[in-house]
Amino acid sequence: MTQEQTPNPSTRREFLQTSAATGAAALMATGNYAHAQGTQKLRIGLIGCGGRGSGAAIQALNADPENYLVAMGDVSKVQLDNSLAELKKDVDVSKRVQVTPEMSFSGLDAYLKVIQSDVDVVLLASPPGFRPREIAAAVEAGKHIFAEKPMGTDAVNVLMALEAARGVKAKKLAFVAGYCWRYDYARRAFYEKIHAGEIGELRQIHATYLAGPVKPMPTADTRPKEMSDVEWQIRNWYNFVWLSGDGLVEQACHSVDKILWAMKDKPPLRCTATGGRMVPNNEGNIYDHISVFYEWADGTRATMAQRQIQCPHYDNSDYLAGTKGFGVIKNKPMIQTDKMWTFTGIEKNMYQVEHDEFFASIRNGKPLDNSERMATSTLAGIMGRMAAYTGAEVTWKQVLSSKEDLFPKPLTWDMNLPIKPMAIPGRTPLV
Repeated sequence: MTQEQTPNPSTRREFLQTSAATGAAALMATGNYAHAQGTQKLRIGLIGCGGRGSGAAIQALNADPENYLVAMGDVSKVQLDNSLAELKKDVDVSKRVQVTPEMSFSGLDAYLKVIQSDVDVVLLASPPGFRPREIAAAVEAGKHIFAEKPMGTDAVNVLMALEAARGVKAKKLAFVAGYCWRYDYARRAFYEKIHAGEIGELRQIHATYLAGPVKPMPTADTRPKEMSDVEWQIRNWYNFVWLSGDGLVEQACHSVDKILWAMKDKPPLRCTATGGRMVPNNEGNIYDHISVFYEWADGTRATMAQRQIQCPHYDNSDYLAGTKGFGVIKNKPMIQTDKMWTFTGIEKNMYQVEHDEFFASIRNGKPLDNSERMATSTLAGIMGRMAAYTGAEVTWKQVLSSKEDLFPKPLTWDMNLPIKPMAIPGRTPLV
């Protein structure tokens, strides 16, 4: 499958309103690769050394025997050192973890130091608020990019990242997004059947991401006296909208992405939502539950139920209703029409598959580009959050014209950064 041709910047918004990217683009390379093809060594830099970043580094190294991790960066030196120590313990990849002290960078500018070093590939796994500036810098520097989900935490910066990502085609760079379910073999087979009309015309989608709390906020009295506002918030990044985007955008974005996958990446026309916080969280300004009602121009509807509360019941499922039958994903995908279908093919870890295909596309000179659909799915999640926070009906056009820029500029360690109050529907304005 191939993506539709990318328009020029002047038609960007029209494109996002009307296009439906149907897969990753395979563009034939004609040069300008830095150690891209054949069996030459590929030098990898990791930005964001938490659990997901460390996992991505291992998967990147397992994807190709000529991949080497040579640079790492994180705002926290302690986090970087801990990650590097764990990576060196992994017997399968430790010999190709070749990060020297000179190539270990910490601080708010660590991402730039990694990107501007002699690496061919960057793995972007910092908190999502940092993702747009990292994408922009990596494209400008001509690096192949693996970017964890989501693409950002507000529409202004996501659209900036998307604009920057237009450069990957001209520079023949690979860009793979961390919406990992797109690389799950069973779900690929499922959505291929959905798109082929197996359940008829799609009419309704219901997705759930009912999970427990993620990185709960500690009490204010545990904050060291010398710790700045910025460091305190980054250390507890999940609890702040500018860094995480809230649970709908950071975690349940996987389910939003699968809704968009079912809709062939055509964005919703409008949405309404409800949400709030039922369980106190000390500090921070994110909700612990959001439910969104999406509508498309053809009348198709989708509901997205998200929560992060300690409860007796958890659920991460997808339910699709069509004119001829139903599709359900709970553990394994199944389709029920006049006959039953379940996936019986081979299984492989989807996190590994996305890196296998990412690096294969670099080696083969046919770079994957997930940037358009990554932006669309991220913006759809932000759209739902905007509706929940304000109580307003939010249209896709309003998302694309939003002026909400959550990222502090300029961002410095010692700046005063008061915690913004939690949104109140009906009082918080739509920006």
